[in-house]
Amino acid sequence: MRNTLSVILFLACAASSLGQQSGPAAHFDGNSWWSHVKFLADDSLEGRDTGSEGLRKAQAYAVEQLQKAGLEPAGTNGFYQSVRFNQYQVDESKSSLALAAGNQSVPLSFADDAFIGTRSTRVSANISAPLVFIGYGLKIPEKNLDELAGLDLKGKIVVYLAGSPSDIPTALASHYQTPAERWKSLHAAGVIGTITIPNPASMDIPWSRISVNRNHPSMDLADPEFNETPGLQLGVSFNPASAEKLFAGSGHTFAEIAALGKDRKPLPHFPLAVSLQANAVIQTTTLESSNIVAKLPGSDPALKSEFVVLSAHMDHVGIGAPINGDRIYNGAMDDGSGSALVMDMAASLKSHPEKLQRSILFLLATAEEKGLLGSKYFAAHPTVALKSIVADVNVDMFLPIVPLKILKIEGIEESDLGTRAAAIAQSMGVKPIADPEPLRNAFIRSDQYSFIKKGVPAVKVDVGFELGTPEQKIFKDWLTNRYHAPSDDVNQPVDLKSAAAYEEFTRRLLLDTANTPARPRWKPDSFFRRYAAD
Repeated sequence: MRNTLSVILFLACAASSLGQQSGPAAHFDGNSWWSHVKFLADDSLEGRDTGSEGLRKAQAYAVEQLQKAGLEPAGTNGFYQSVRFNQYQVDESKSSLALAAGNQSVPLSFADDAFIGTRSTRVSANISAPLVFIGYGLKIPEKNLDELAGLDLKGKIVVYLAGSPSDIPTALASHYQTPAERWKSLHAAGVIGTITIPNPASMDIPWSRISVNRNHPSMDLADPEFNETPGLQLGVSFNPASAEKLFAGSGHTFAEIAALGKDRKPLPHFPLAVSLQANAVIQTTTLESSNIVAKLPGSDPALKSEFVVLSAHMDHVGIGAPINGDRIYNGAMDDGSGSALVMDMAASLKSHPEKLQRSILFLLATAEEKGLLGSKYFAAHPTVALKSIVADVNVDMFLPIVPLKILKIEGIEESDLGTRAAAIAQSMGVKPIADPEPLRNAFIRSDQYSFIKKGVPAVKVDVGFELGTPEQKIFKDWLTNRYHAPSDDVNQPVDLKSAAAYEEFTRRLLLDTANTPARPRWKPDSFFRRYAAD
């Protein structure tokens, strides 16, 4: 025991010494990063919505910066990889929702009660169907969890609370809450529609802000190969504050359900006493946008044909409903911060060259806000051989709004890429932690997940906090007030030293992954290992 303790103390001192010797930001000062953020988040780019002129201006700027850094084009047309989309929007003037019981029908307000979501509702539909509450709505064979068992769901619309039981590991719970995975079991049971109630304990954005932009157009990839929810006729989001209407006469209350969901306790499953009447009129258009792809070649004769991907998304949500008189959703942190880092990293590797064994692929994806669509398309149709991609380091909204003392590493326990990331953080005197808020399902909500589903080890790393600290409140307030709001602009407080240290961490992780002879591997007990082509 004494010898083990001595080794631990030695490693801790060595890591601390390394952090003190090399400094947390040897190659970055935050200023060039911030200049890129300011360009991307300028009002003139109008929030960089997918397919917009503002996003095209941002992409042209990025290509110029990558060219200055000496990177090679790696798209299908120079630096560009074109992607086709279908865009969907509800015609609310011709659409309606109502709850029916007996001979009575009570209309629902799109603003206050519930709205039709076009990420699930892709064609016009007129539906009247019974409702069944299915708890969290999960079927997870690995944990012998089947919340659909024993329920008659054929021709029904199911109601579920977003979340998962506490005994389901975070990665597993996140995976089975993706639309594609959830729909597999619901479709097999004969379900025709869904009503999702956000979990009040984990809502990033208050309903008032969700509702005001409820009818912003959604998108999906135009190619039929990407249809993940065949047979789904209707998807509705329901305000938790109005959810008691769903449970009237059922013998249960939403207050009871929400209290259980807050603590991730098991939920009951039962038919509801009301039916849903829905008339959804959907308008469809087509458009194109592009991913930006660039390459920094490695030098090793054998390994230069392998790639470490550094990814971020360039798009945001564009122009929306005014909040405090401002209609431009600038997206400075989401994800101007990550896109700026990608450009800054390219410049750093030119001004401070490093010998790279593997090549680095720089990916600036489009349509992340529409459902990870740009990265999903790239992962399905990569511009390099898929088997040559050894890792993805995704930088999305890393939030340098507090000093960098903690790094939240999503994927820390899943692969040795996570292990490397933790070791590098420690060497810089920064504490690595797993996601302290698993209910938010963050590991499946950004572009790294597109790579994970193709078997590529990945991490997403953010400036972090520990539960119960003042920093937790700072991050919660940011999500409530700035996330997907016009106030995510360049007028918010940002810690440039924290941003610089985060960039330094990312640089070290990229170099370590590019120059370590062994490819990153999923850990034997990782759920995501199933995607790897061993």
